[in-house]
Amino acid sequence: MYSSSDYSSLKYPDIAEELKIHLQSVKILHQQDLQKGYGSVYLPFALERKYPRAKYDWIWQFVFPSGSLSKDPRSGEVRRHHLHESSLQKALKQAVRQAGIQKKVGCHTFRHSFATHLLQNGYDIRTVQELLGHKDVKTTMIYTHVLNRGGKAVRSPLD
Repeated sequence: MYSSSDYSSLKYPDIAEELKIHLQSVKILHQQDLQKGYGSVYLPFALERKYPRAKYDWIWQFVFPSGSLSKDPRSGEVRRHHLHESSLQKALKQAVRQAGIQKKVGCHTFRHSFATHLLQNGYDIRTVQELLGHKDVKTTMIYTHVLNRGGKAVRSPLD
């Protein structure tokens, strides 16, 4: 297992910049859809009734849209839906295979990793419970066994 200090030498990409680039390409796709007579997204009935053109506005478009158009079963309108979760699952499975990782890894793995790292970084158990949406703190306590720090984990404010 790696400690957080093992990651200090890794170079992480600038996520904000990558997201801006991604959104620019999604906006171009949306503009192309509009030119072809598409480009709408589903909005709840009351919202669509109040703002009938809002479904075409850039602000309402999916951040991760599907690569293809499809017919909305409710309205019969052809539109681009969000990227299906199975696409991410398949991409992760392929990345794990290509990286040669011999462990079972799924999208839920990131949830466990997130919780564990929060606890490793000193966040209190109640905060982690709230972030994960656990009703009972006992469910969140499962993550504490991974830390395995014992009494040496207690740090004085003077340290």
